[in-house]
Amino acid sequence: MDHSLNVLREGYLFITNRNIGFQSDIFETRLLGERAICMRGEEAARLFYDPDKFVRTGAAPKRVLKTLFGEGGVQTLDDSEHHHRKAMFMSLMNKEALQQMRMITRKHWELAGSRWESADQVEIYKEAQEVLCRVACEWAAVPLPESEATEKTGWFAAMIEATAAFGIKHRKGRSTRGQAEEWIQRLVADVRNGVLKPPEDSVLHTMSWHRDLTCELLDEKTAAVEIINILRPIVAVAIYVCFTALAIIQQPDERKKLMTSDEKLLKNFVQEVRRFYPFFPFVPARVRKDFIWQGYSFEKGVLTLLDLYGTNHHPSIWEQPELFKPDRFNNWNGSPFNFIPQGGGDHDVGHRCAGEWITLEIMKESLDFLANKISYEVPVQDVSFSFQKMPSLPHSRIIIQRVKTLYIT
Repeated sequence: MDHSLNVLREGYLFITNRNIGFQSDIFETRLLGERAICMRGEEAARLFYDPDKFVRTGAAPKRVLKTLFGEGGVQTLDDSEHHHRKAMFMSLMNKEALQQMRMITRKHWELAGSRWESADQVEIYKEAQEVLCRVACEWAAVPLPESEATEKTGWFAAMIEATAAFGIKHRKGRSTRGQAEEWIQRLVADVRNGVLKPPEDSVLHTMSWHRDLTCELLDEKTAAVEIINILRPIVAVAIYVCFTALAIIQQPDERKKLMTSDEKLLKNFVQEVRRFYPFFPFVPARVRKDFIWQGYSFEKGVLTLLDLYGTNHHPSIWEQPELFKPDRFNNWNGSPFNFIPQGGGDHDVGHRCAGEWITLEIMKESLDFLANKISYEVPVQDVSFSFQKMPSLPHSRIIIQRVKTLYIT
């Protein structure tokens, strides 16, 4: 039987539910009309990110390419072509760029906090999306007129929320992706024509002038896809920010530890947010060639899914995984295969998210702002979240009121 509908019904827990039922971290099923292997755990992740065993070409469903990743993006490449494109992404993740991201994020949160003082209520998720859209564009040197900030935020939000959606929401995601690609393509053309001159170390400049392995410039559409593959994930961090706000509310003892704004404590807290709450459920690949692993047969071309959420909650990896315990990261061994909220393996040559360090900097600054830089009241609301909806969010999107800033602008 095909279990595609069960994926929609069970969401983040589809693979984990069966791992528990079968008492095995690997099982075979049928999804979207084809054979599929599903697995979770550290050893499964180590296997999944072995480039000799798996490829990404043809793995992501078309509906995901049409909304989330874009066609021709780095996530869909393999071997030397992937390594070359990934090196371009990694060149943007240097120490100075991360420091700049932290400062830009702080500035935009403080501007938002000043606005919130005159608001009756504030929805954290909605506000975080617009704050991070502004942050992303400023950091990437993508011009964002004030009059267009809300519109562009809506484009990125629609792409993110259309990934597992059907009907109107999916069509909206496809439509806004097309609009965003046209917008960025025009900017790439302006850079190449000398009309726009962004800093040479910026995202817009670097990607506009990137050359492939044949020394040809990327076509404008592909360059736009890759620029969006920087902007969109930054806006998607708003999901983590929303869950961060929830954790601050529900974990008062942990919040008290953050009052000194100690960098290590901030990092432990946001790492636990990334481990504990649902973000991206699983990632796909296809078997490169026939092989046997732990007695299981993997045949060339078979779709394989790695459970990210399930690995981050695996009881053999994490003690009491159902509890929110930031201090667990004091003793984490740093493995790239047992903590994989944004993919696993090597950042430089593998398919682990290039922007993971950016995510951490944004989250640490956002946490410090929400925990220490403003005071507010939390009205009664539904903060529960569903594992069926992808992406998952607290139902209320976290509402706060009577905001007061605790900093000087």
